[in-house]
Amino acid sequence: MPEESAGPGLGDARHARGRVAALHALRETVRSGPGERATAAQHAKGKLTARQRIELLLDEGTFVELEPLRRHRATGFGLEANRPYTDGVLTGWGTVHGRTVFVYAHDFRIFGGALGEAHAEKIHKVMDRARAVGAPLVSLNDGAGARIQEGVTALAGYGGIFRRNTAASGVIPQISVMLGPCAGGAAYSPALTDFVFMVRGTSQMFITGPDVVQAVTGEKVTHNGLGGADVHAETSGVCHFAHDDEETCLDDVRYLLSLLPQNNRETPPYVAGDDRPDRRTDALVDLVPADGTRAYDMREVVRELVDDGEFLEVHERWAPNIVCALARLDGHVTGIVANQPQHLAGALDITASEKAARFVQLCDAFSIPLLTLLDVPGFLPGTGQEHGGIIRHGAQLLYAYCNATVPRVSVVLRKAYGGAYIVMDSQSIGADLTFAWPTNEIAVMGAEGAADVIFRKEIAQAEDPEAVRAGLIKEYRSELMHPYYAAERGLVDEVIDPADTRRVLIDSFAMLRHKHADLPLRKHGNPPM
Repeated sequence: MPEESAGPGLGDARHARGRVAALHALRETVRSGPGERATAAQHAKGKLTARQRIELLLDEGTFVELEPLRRHRATGFGLEANRPYTDGVLTGWGTVHGRTVFVYAHDFRIFGGALGEAHAEKIHKVMDRARAVGAPLVSLNDGAGARIQEGVTALAGYGGIFRRNTAASGVIPQISVMLGPCAGGAAYSPALTDFVFMVRGTSQMFITGPDVVQAVTGEKVTHNGLGGADVHAETSGVCHFAHDDEETCLDDVRYLLSLLPQNNRETPPYVAGDDRPDRRTDALVDLVPADGTRAYDMREVVRELVDDGEFLEVHERWAPNIVCALARLDGHVTGIVANQPQHLAGALDITASEKAARFVQLCDAFSIPLLTLLDVPGFLPGTGQEHGGIIRHGAQLLYAYCNATVPRVSVVLRKAYGGAYIVMDSQSIGADLTFAWPTNEIAVMGAEGAADVIFRKEIAQAEDPEAVRAGLIKEYRSELMHPYYAAERGLVDEVIDPADTRRVLIDSFAMLRHKHADLPLRKHGNPPM
């Protein structure tokens, strides 16, 4: 019989050892990527390669790659002569702190990370696998959008990603890490996920780029000025975390994953620590001024309460008048929502309501108990707020709290006025336990405003209006705003010493740990948007 010829890349086809050797050579070719020149160009932009990023994200040596030999089958425009392995995206799984995490990473060195049919199918497969297994999905985005040469097929690939993002929402944690450009329809996938990380200088997100903006509106803007990390972290709220470099960014992604459960059927990991649950928080007595007109940093209150003073603030630079953070109390992960008197006196506005509502929904979806710290003078007044839809946006936060079934504990530190008090997880909308400090002022509005409304005629007719007004303000405050008024009416479970707050919170959440609550039977609600 004639000898069997060896096919390209198969080594000696007559022997298994030859084929195994050829396999290892092929794997090495795939791992090395498109070559040193392309890698150098990527590094010259201050960016790591896809494999380097995955190595930083996952525990060392744990990455298992899916479909590394996948190649596109498109023809036309020279594509048939350029069929690189991986098709420009790495997919697979590994571990972060010993727990399974799925990942996909665009390889900008191949087709600029642009998405084609094979590229999209690889992403679809890893997304389906993550949801079936019940493990977080992290996307490392660095792509130029749809692969134009493949036409509408590429657009359909994005549709499949969006559908899977939506199906996985509230089922597994989804984290988008923006490490390069993300333009057009591609930007909607990160917007559908739970968290978005960006790196300054190298990552941008926008629907229409600077050239289109200038052509249509005449406005000149840079890529970073239009959709850079700082723009989305401070102005649009699209970005939750902004970092100066990829290494720090991916390290924070690992930290965030340590605070999240694997899926909606599990609870976040418990971590035992040295911070005693009964530690007194005496510093709080002096940290929060009794005078409601004086500002203070609510983050210092949070730092005093949580384990080892450590917490991860979400959306730190967007809507700074409210603080949203993940922390541990006695080793158990807790979501914290707190008014920030350092900004707008802690008043709720459109962006603060939207930020807090989204965070409450996230915590409820993933079985993270909620702690709400109140010091709120009301909703921010003004035509800008009213015309911008503060009613609708405030209702988003109200709906999120009312719909949440996780353990919910609230503490009134100082002011709690009007509708904002109700919205910030008051007992009347379902908080499981409500506490107040002796400095609390729970009322329909401040004493000054109340006196002006109730006693308008008396003040106007008085010989000395200012003296009469001052006396009426004092009377209103003593009658309806003293620290025990709400407790006497059962609207507060207990007035507590600020120094006991940490112990009280830990005891309360321990009691509520196995809370079970049912929502009405329905397909889904229709929350305000």
